[in-house]
Amino acid sequence: MDELVAKIQRLKKERNAVILAHNYQRGEVQDIADFTGDSLGLSRAATKTDADVILFCGVNFMAETAKLLNPDKVVLVPDANAGCPMANMIIVRELRELKKQHPDAVVVCYVNTTAEVKAESDICCTSSNAVEILKSVPEDREVIFIPDKHLGRWAAEQIGRRDVILYDGYCPTHQRILPGELRIRKEQHPEAKVVVHPECVKEVIDLADHVASTTGIAKYCRESDAREFIIGTEIGLLHKLRKENPDKKFYEVTCTADCPDMKLNTLQKMVWSLEDMIHEVHIPEGIAKRARKAIERMLEISAPLERR
Repeated sequence: MDELVAKIQRLKKERNAVILAHNYQRGEVQDIADFTGDSLGLSRAATKTDADVILFCGVNFMAETAKLLNPDKVVLVPDANAGCPMANMIIVRELRELKKQHPDAVVVCYVNTTAEVKAESDICCTSSNAVEILKSVPEDREVIFIPDKHLGRWAAEQIGRRDVILYDGYCPTHQRILPGELRIRKEQHPEAKVVVHPECVKEVIDLADHVASTTGIAKYCRESDAREFIIGTEIGLLHKLRKENPDKKFYEVTCTADCPDMKLNTLQKMVWSLEDMIHEVHIPEGIAKRARKAIERMLEISAPLERR
């Protein structure tokens, strides 16, 4: 592993590259990254780098987002097969049909969508800003929220919106986090705080002490006086939590909350990608121009929130 790390560091300098890694990546991939975070944090990091090359360790829609925000940079992924089942649950034709049924609705798309779907949407959101994005939509407008019904329902509940039309999409990994297993964990660790991601089903969210994005979960655990936490999200986040809080204990709800697509990226594949400049992300300009608007609207709303 040390040899691979050394190769990646050398190739980074040769290519003037920056490495971005999502919080669900393998631990060794997170450790070598220049920036780790959730979708919003990595989107922002992508716009602030002077690197010529971005090696994005996540899944394809995240790398697409980085490319949309950095059209003049080369964006690479270690494994082109690292997709997102949730993003694949909605296609442009289905979204257009939904828009025909609700012609005055504002389309809010979760960042977990393809560039083509973003191009058909009005504004993008992530799990960390979905509530504020919904708040930004005028109250006299219906909202179509795609594709994650769990995030959309939870965000709408936070502000009391009743006019949110939820698409029937979900994250298969978070769907495997079951309330029955969470109750068992709570019995095993009665002093632990339960912190879960809003992609979880409602029955799991209802059992939680705190609901947040991966960055929000990390912040809560870092600032909390509690010493034990039960974490309801993809298990890759526990690497970051344990690394940042060595004096605290973290338990996953279930070891089956392991995204196989996120784990496709490895150190060896990172070497191959940087060596041969392979798996470059390309987005047709017509689609990119429209998709970029949805992301830029999101970033405009999010920027003041991050300065609070």
